[in-house]
Parts: sequence; C-alpha cells; structure tokens
Amino acid sequence: MDIGVIGKPNVGKSTFFNAVTLGGAEIANYPFTTIDSNIGATYVTYKCPCKELDIKCSPQNSKCIEGTRLVPLKIIDVAGLVKGAHSGRGLGNKFLNDLSRAETLIHIIDASGSTDLEGNLVSIGTHNPIEDIEFLEEEINLWFFGILNENWFRFARKISSGHLDFFKVVAEQFSGIGISEGNVIASIRETGLDVEKCTNWKDEELMLFAKSLRKISKPITIVLNKADIAPVENIKALKEIVGDAYTISAEAELVLRKASKAGLVKYIPSENNFESIGNLNEKQQEALEKIKGFMKKNDGTGVQNTINQVVFNTLGKIVVYPVEDESHMRDGKGNVLPDSYLMEKGSTPRDLAFMIHTDIGKNFLYAINARTKRRIKDDYEIQNGDIIKIVSAAR
Repeated sequence: MDIGVIGKPNVGKSTFFNAVTLGGAEIANYPFTTIDSNIGATYVTYKCPCKELDIKCSPQNSKCIEGTRLVPLKIIDVAGLVKGAHSGRGLGNKFLNDLSRAETLIHIIDASGSTDLEGNLVSIGTHNPIEDIEFLEEEINLWFFGILNENWFRFARKISSGHLDFFKVVAEQFSGIGISEGNVIASIRETGLDVEKCTNWKDEELMLFAKSLRKISKPITIVLNKADIAPVENIKALKEIVGDAYTISAEAELVLRKASKAGLVKYIPSENNFESIGNLNEKQQEALEKIKGFMKKNDGTGVQNTINQVVFNTLGKIVVYPVEDESHMRDGKGNVLPDSYLMEKGSTPRDLAFMIHTDIGKNFLYAINARTKRRIKDDYEIQNGDIIKIVSAAR
C-alpha cells in the first residue's frame, strides 16, 4: 500500500515526508525543490497486545515503542503540482506518473497563505489557500479525464455493440494507475450514468465519470500545514469548506523526531506530549516550548494522526498479529508477537494465510483466536488487533 503526498511547490510536502520517514528529501524555500519523487517507509501506529497481555514482545517486521506498534507502509513525496500540470506544465507529467502508484493521496495545504499559486513565497495571509484545493483537484480530475477520453469513442462503440464489457474495458484503460473493475462499478452507481448509452456521452458525462472514478479510487485527505503560523481566520475558513481537514505542523513533528533520535526528548509518534531528557541549550529549550504549546492547543502535531486516519478510516485497514504458538504468542523461532500486518476490513483467516505465504493459503485448514484459544469460522471477519494462529497443511 502506497500513500502519495501531493501539493503545490513549497508548502511543506518534503518536511512532512521527512518527518514521517526521517528521510533526506531536500527542503528549500523555492518551487520545484523536489524534482524526483522521494519514496520512503513510514508507519501507522496501533496498540501492541504486549501491554494487554503483560509480555515482552520481539517485533520482526515492525517496531514497538512502549506498547505502541509501528506498522510499516510506503509513502511517496511527489514533485510539486502547478496549474496546467495535466497538459504537461511545470513537472506535471512526472507528477502525475508518480501518482499512479498511490492508493490514496494526502494533499498538503499551506494554511498560512504564505505561498502563491505557483509556490513562490509571499507575506503570510496574502494568498487564499482555498484556491490551492480547487486547482489541485481539478488538475487530477483532468488527468483522469484525459486517460478516459483517449480512444473513448472507439471502444465505446464496441461496448455498445456487445463485443466488449464496459467495466472491464475501463479498468484496463486505467490499469496503470491501479483502477479495479470494482472502482468502475462503484463510480457508475454513484453517477447514475447509463453504460449502454456510453457512445452518446458528451464531455460533461465523461468528466462526471472521471471525477467520480478519481474520488473512489484515489481519495484525497486535506491537511492544513503551517498551522502554527497560520492566521486563525484561514484555519476557520478552510475547515468550513473542507470539513474534516487535519491541522498540522510538519516542522514541529520533524524537530521532535530528530530530537528523539538524538536522545534529547522522549517522544512517541501520535502522542500529544513529549518529555525532555537530554542536555538542551537555551535555543533548543525555547523551540521545544513553542512546539509544546502548539501540541497542547492542537492535541499533538497532527502528523502521525493524519497517517493513522488515512490508513484506518479512509482506506479501511486493520492490524492483525499472526502467531504460530497461541499459548505463548510466538512464532516458530520463539519471537513473541513477531509480525503485524495491515489488511482490508472484512478479511478472513484464509486471506491472512495467503498474506503470510501462498503455500500456507493454498493448504489452509483452519484458524485459532490466540486470545480465546478457540477455533474460529472460515468466514470470520478479522477484527482490528486480533491475534490469529493459522493452521495449514503446508510446512
């Protein structure tokens, strides 16, 4: 699963990316600092069963910090987008190609209004960030429209004549950007368009379909960055329009993660506080006090909570912990609660078996709830935080 970080140039995308990955994406106050996409590993956080079970875990494919499990996933910081990108302006073509790998998008907005539509620095509050939301979604919708419009009437005629299946053809047209037949079906249901009359669709119908398909296949989460310096009226106006937007300070999160890595603070991502534990100079103490004030007002920096909300709510993922020995919560090598997997809501034990290994899935026999030590039904829907033992005929 990939998360794409998008936005116009110079809004803090690379700062956000560096904060969640501790990566090395270049940061500077001018447009197009990011020319090539940066790909890194980040984490979604969830409670580790080690606290509940009062045992010491030994994670192998993830991390555990004092009872908080950090489950890895991939994140992409793509080149900044400007108006006209769908037709190749700026780094548009490169940007949109990078987007094809992402399952969902986080749109970073400069809530302070200190960058214009092109990403150039201006005085705080002089640019209306609402314009950024409108133009970026329009660019991505136009990108989808362009893919859809290419050769549309040629295969639309074949669909109408009964030679091709509409849903399959459209999914194949978008196969390079991860569109499924299920996405196409959901989009037709949402728009109410008549597929049997697709040869008669005008640009208006094609654009309606393209917008719906984009929204369903690549949902966008709006994130209001630079909230620590943004005018109050900006935040209020943005939330009135967007609704469930997240206010964050990517810079504050990056400072905390670097300070934690250097042993200066004790900080667990997604928590709303931190503890100073190292020898800090006056300048460092002053900076951390400002961050603490922002966190108190906003219930944290907002960065890790954004990742968590996107994974659990927008994408509907759950965390599951597979074990081989349900009595001691271990794998075959003695590692306690060794792995944590992100799965789709509604996944069954057999789905988990295939995720662990194809042969285990093919030879799946049954599963056991490790907490209750009871066998569970094959059609049981795995719940967030379940610990499951898979019994398979495969070695």
